[in-house]
Amino acid sequence: MIKDNEIDLNELKAIAGLPIDEKVNGYGLNFIGRNFARAKYAQKTEKEVRLNTTLSKNIDTTENLVLKGDNLDSLKILKSHYSGKIKCIYIDPPYNTANDEFVYPDKFDKEEAEVLGLANLSESDFARMDFSFKTKKSHNGWLAFMYPRLLLARDLLSKDGVIFISIDDNEQANLKLLCDEIFGEENFIGSIKRRAARKNTFLSSKISDMCDLVFVYSKTNLFTPLSVGNVIDKTRPVFNEGNSVVIREIDINTEAKVKDGVYPKGIYKARTIEFELLEDLKIENGRTINKVEIKGPFRVKQDLINKTIYITSNFSLRRHLLPEELDTAKLMSDLLDNPSCYNENGSDYLNTLFESRDIFSNPKPVPLIEYLMNACSSVTDTYPMIILDFFAGSGTTGEAVMEMNKDGGNRKFILCQIDEQLKKDTPSYKFCIDNNLPPVISSITIERLNRAGEKIAKEVEEANSKTGLFEENKKQVPDIGFKVFDRVEATKLKVDEKGQISITENEADALSRIYNMIFTLGLDEPTQVPEMVIENRIYKIGNHYYITNSEHINSDDYSNAIKNGKVFIDGWSASLNGTLQNYKEDVKIVF
Repeated sequence: MIKDNEIDLNELKAIAGLPIDEKVNGYGLNFIGRNFARAKYAQKTEKEVRLNTTLSKNIDTTENLVLKGDNLDSLKILKSHYSGKIKCIYIDPPYNTANDEFVYPDKFDKEEAEVLGLANLSESDFARMDFSFKTKKSHNGWLAFMYPRLLLARDLLSKDGVIFISIDDNEQANLKLLCDEIFGEENFIGSIKRRAARKNTFLSSKISDMCDLVFVYSKTNLFTPLSVGNVIDKTRPVFNEGNSVVIREIDINTEAKVKDGVYPKGIYKARTIEFELLEDLKIENGRTINKVEIKGPFRVKQDLINKTIYITSNFSLRRHLLPEELDTAKLMSDLLDNPSCYNENGSDYLNTLFESRDIFSNPKPVPLIEYLMNACSSVTDTYPMIILDFFAGSGTTGEAVMEMNKDGGNRKFILCQIDEQLKKDTPSYKFCIDNNLPPVISSITIERLNRAGEKIAKEVEEANSKTGLFEENKKQVPDIGFKVFDRVEATKLKVDEKGQISITENEADALSRIYNMIFTLGLDEPTQVPEMVIENRIYKIGNHYYITNSEHINSDDYSNAIKNGKVFIDGWSASLNGTLQNYKEDVKIVF
């Protein structure tokens, strides 16, 4: 609210819910529709959730959530309970490139302006916004789309929470200004430059487009730097794909972890990187017994090779870290030479998992998300760490959480994904049709979680079955389940032409009505399973009693619930009969 030591009156009005003049913006990142977007953040959602028991997995035990539908609504639904509780957010929003079919999705018309309390908008103002938001690569439209969602993300972060945002050059400058305003410039931790592609895709005619960025912001100013754990792997690669090919020499008595023998001169591979032995190499008793020259894309000089090089068990080359390199903490750094974080890695893995080619365009690889989450996660955390991704896409973040929990951790994920229609004649569309799934992106998200979860469970069980493994050393299969909630229109009052008031029809089942109360009140974890007291009527979590279809409940049912705890009644299904009137001082009606 305070900029350049002056109060921003529009920001103050927005917080107070007062009408805002859309034409006045003042100092800051100004864009068409800014105040409209700010008002969108404060607007109450007209959506609610409906539990999807068909798509959910391990519904009675899981603590993971998947919310289908527009993430603006999902974030508002989550806010009541999860405000200030999310430790880590990762998002990979639309990059707003010329190739993207990104169209501003939020309602933006006169009727909406009146609802939001925005004043002084003319026909030309609406025409300008409409044109701007429907134009490809519209910076205004993209910013107005991101603004309310990032404001809600800030609300959800815990005091020690961190948000990671993947972005490319198209909007990185605007996103930096937007995030400085929302999270505070002082809470900008830094940007991680990531090499996203093994080769240039030549989408840009001006400069290489192999890299993108990950912006990192904290909720509050962190006193300890983000680290990705202690230095456990005390070795480093010696090759870097893309470096100039040079010749280095391996000396006599170099450590070798391969079998003794003669390794003939020729070309060998270290993952995807080729190197060439220029002479036969002889190894005895785990040591080289002759000098040999090697040609390859080395990243280190000869003097460092002389001090640190060794031959790995799969006949590659690595080096030991020097004592001065062994810091106790590994700080986050750029990811320019980590092939596991390339998008190709994510695509290849997903193709294998789905047994189908090109199932999803440029999915982020699991190791990238694990790297980021490691910076704010520990197996020794005393409370479950919650990771949120509200642009879930193919579900990489959910899989990364399950994969990381193989260490015995208790991390939980919340994924939000809109039911965006898949294009016909694409592998993902065909996959959905062939497997009787709705041809929408969330179908891919959920199917990926299913397949990845089963793979992870199998890996843990196979590791536990190894002979000689003590019982206490066996790992527990992590939580591979998730509750799926659909987004539906909320029940509301409507007035007909004669002024008669009625309630819109709601087909939600009793348990979905209960979950909506849980989300609305924010008192209990939405991941918990309410205990049934009376089927389709009364459910409880701890000493909180949630009641729906109250017209079927008698005085004994009410008195028992009131005697044992706090009572909350679904207002949309409440029958204000004599029985309920007797207990109106002891219950809370929830709308």
